[in-house]
Amino acid sequence: MKSAVIVFPGSNCDRDMAEALRLVTGRAPTMVWHREDNLPDGLDLIAIPGGFSYGDYLRSGAMAAQSEVMWAVKEAAERGVAVLGVCNGFQVLTEARLLPGALMRNADIRFVCRDVALKVENSQSAFTARYDAGEEIVIPVAHHDGNFQADEETLNRLEGEGRIAFRYAGNVNGSARNIAGILNEAGNVLGMMPHPERAVEAAHGLTDGRRLFEGLLEMVGQPA
Repeated sequence: MKSAVIVFPGSNCDRDMAEALRLVTGRAPTMVWHREDNLPDGLDLIAIPGGFSYGDYLRSGAMAAQSEVMWAVKEAAERGVAVLGVCNGFQVLTEARLLPGALMRNADIRFVCRDVALKVENSQSAFTARYDAGEEIVIPVAHHDGNFQADEETLNRLEGEGRIAFRYAGNVNGSARNIAGILNEAGNVLGMMPHPERAVEAAHGLTDGRRLFEGLLEMVGQPA
């Protein structure tokens, strides 16, 4: 599977994402600096990692969404290339309007950093193909602005179209309907606040995130 990881000023989970992709796919991703205006040819996956792009000025992800590289990411997504945004990456995807809604300050105004239980809501996407619908998994979170909100019409549409990928098993940050991750209409863009790249090998203490990358490998790419 040929992949790329987008790197912004303030990204701090880019290497974690790159290592997870290398471990699962056997092929190191290309690291793409935000000032680039094009992406490598033949990509199967574009990953937008966690961190604090541009220091979270204005709104989390707002400045990164205007970076040169995001125009190329949008074009790739429109062609059907898989795009995964994790934590700050999810924030960037909503600010870039590749996904609906917004990530607000956590309801209790505190940074949350711990392992959380998630319920898999949709197992039909490339990102969730290795999970069972209704299955409970455990993935770490680390965010201050992970409170997903959208108007009722949008929330109902996400529910009705099966575009909620993951839901928190409990109230972690105040997110509407406990939403932890959503898909775009085509199903090739996933934004999620939990960090699957931090749960891919035994040394992490958790391995439930590994199946997300294994599913992508099966569905959109082949081992090196």
